[in-house]
Amino acid sequence: MSRPPYADPTPADIAAVSEQLGREARGVVGIAARTSNGDPAVVATASRLPDGSPFPTFYYLCHPEAVAAASRLEAVGMMTEFNEMLAEDEEMREQYQRAHEQYIADRDTVGEVPELAGVSAGGMPTRVKCLHALMGHALAAGPGVNPIGDIALERSGWSL
Repeated sequence: MSRPPYADPTPADIAAVSEQLGREARGVVGIAARTSNGDPAVVATASRLPDGSPFPTFYYLCHPEAVAAASRLEAVGMMTEFNEMLAEDEEMREQYQRAHEQYIADRDTVGEVPELAGVSAGGMPTRVKCLHALMGHALAAGPGVNPIGDIALERSGWSL
């Protein structure tokens, strides 16, 4: 299985992500998306952190403006609307299922962790739980892969 396309992190990237997060970046294996000026926006994270704990969120949204945009959508209860859309639209459900499968396949390229078998992030494949994870996936994978992440990005007004 080939690795999804992302850049190996440099020491400067790790320092930038740590500053963005306000804590030491852990388990970063790549920069999965960058802003137009080159700042990290999404990191690819090891499926097992250095302390040994499993970590399902392979695509982790790290840019403070993107995180704030996701938080604003969550604060107004956008997940409820997205869950309703998912329940009503069979094509969206099928695409969301494929996004879930791709997410797991991408994460498994850096290490399979038995505790995470079948688990992706953000509530996939059956519900919408965390817009941060879904927007991170949409930014990393590109448009057309994660339908809920794409809509959340559009509604948030945030882009690379």
